[in-house]
Amino acid sequence: MSSRRSSADRAAEVAPFFDGARLRLARHLAGLRKSDLAALVDKSATAVAAWESGAKRPTAATVAQLALSLSVDPGFFAVRPEDVAALSTTPHFRSLRSTSQLARDQAYAYGQLAVDIATSLERHVEFPDPDVPSFPVFADDQDGDGPERAARLVRQEWGIDVGPAGHLVRLLENQGVLVVFSPPQTALVDAYSFDSKLRPVVVLNPIKRDYYRQRFDIAHELGHLVMHADAEPGGRIVEDQAHRFAAELLMPADQIRDLLPVTMGGNVWRTLARLKEQWGVSIQALLYRARWLGRLSDVSYRNAMTTISARGWRRNEPGLVAAIEQPSLLPRAVELLVQEGIDEAQLITQCRVPPDLFRTITARAPGNDSPPPVEPPINPHPAGGRVVSLLERR
Repeated sequence: MSSRRSSADRAAEVAPFFDGARLRLARHLAGLRKSDLAALVDKSATAVAAWESGAKRPTAATVAQLALSLSVDPGFFAVRPEDVAALSTTPHFRSLRSTSQLARDQAYAYGQLAVDIATSLERHVEFPDPDVPSFPVFADDQDGDGPERAARLVRQEWGIDVGPAGHLVRLLENQGVLVVFSPPQTALVDAYSFDSKLRPVVVLNPIKRDYYRQRFDIAHELGHLVMHADAEPGGRIVEDQAHRFAAELLMPADQIRDLLPVTMGGNVWRTLARLKEQWGVSIQALLYRARWLGRLSDVSYRNAMTTISARGWRRNEPGLVAAIEQPSLLPRAVELLVQEGIDEAQLITQCRVPPDLFRTITARAPGNDSPPPVEPPINPHPAGGRVVSLLERR
């Protein structure tokens, strides 16, 4: 009974400061429609809509019911300094037709929760300021070289040396981009990205554990952040532009053109395998690049892809690197704060989020089932009462 009273007390404290946007976020996280939630709390969908819009405020008892039904603490609904949802742009999903609106809402809410957690942790730990170049490329620019120019700008402004790009997740994190893995329940949604205005976000699929394909996904989503702040998401042209951006970022035309095959004879597969490991991209990406740059004819490309399919490499190419790139910004922040005497339970209480989602968002790998990688040095020191953590820029 004491835990119930405690929950009721927390609900009573939250009720005067109830934020309808937080209710909508919690409902989307749970993958529920308004009518679904209404049935769980024995109210009407109209009432749920009124709470979410702010037209009405639920009673303390109803706040407790909502929290129980959505598996969150009542404190989750309390107003925050920033409304993450209001400050977020529409996310770029790969295909709007292949996933339901409910699934997209759930995935998007998860990304917003990641921003919420990062913002809460920044009360103690200083992250790199967001520094993503803006190079708008519009959907009617189908025949121009906008995506390639955007990728070259990023390589220049971020100091990517001539040759293969390094650790992409670390590169984005050093420029203030939040990179996280989504939870298993949103795995049907591929990698996606959005700009929250507080911090750009890239959310990676937890199932796709191919190092080479993951790097292309990251570069693709970075392309959206750079080029498509105002573009309508999900369109074929916009997606093609992000692919072109990723190809140029990972395989700059002037650096790789002469290395690509012009025929599929001889030891070409050995050459492709060597290029795959050198540039950190799949053989399929290399073949597509060779065709795009005019090295391979359409016939040679189709024959090569037929071979890829026959060998079962469409989804499972052989490669030397088995471990995917892993985020470190949030995991290292939590580790640093624990070292400073702020334990995980305190952080979860401060963030007011479900513990399982907190751990998923701050994990290094999907399911947190991989050993921690060797991290770059982090130099913590108190400054003005805060613990400051600076990720080394590489």
